[in-house]
Amino acid sequence: MVIPQQPIGAPTEHENATAVLLLGALSVFCCGALGPVAWALGRRALNDIEASGGAYGGRVQVMVGYVLGIIGTIFMVIFGILFLLMAISGKA
Repeated sequence: MVIPQQPIGAPTEHENATAVLLLGALSVFCCGALGPVAWALGRRALNDIEASGGAYGGRVQVMVGYVLGIIGTIFMVIFGILFLLMAISGKA
């Protein structure tokens, strides 16, 4: 059975898959400011993977980095609010 417009062979990994995963992990464990970068880069990579029709792989890596970027951004916002509250109260 031949599937039309299906790429032949294994799909190549998207060029930003590893970068998104690394930025997402660093945003959670190290630097929350990398969260929005991982989030935006991950969304762009996911759109590219969907539009490629199977030519690009690495969807799992991009998805994990994307979710970690969202979590890192949420942590950054929460810690920023807590810092501001402590600074306003003067008990830091």
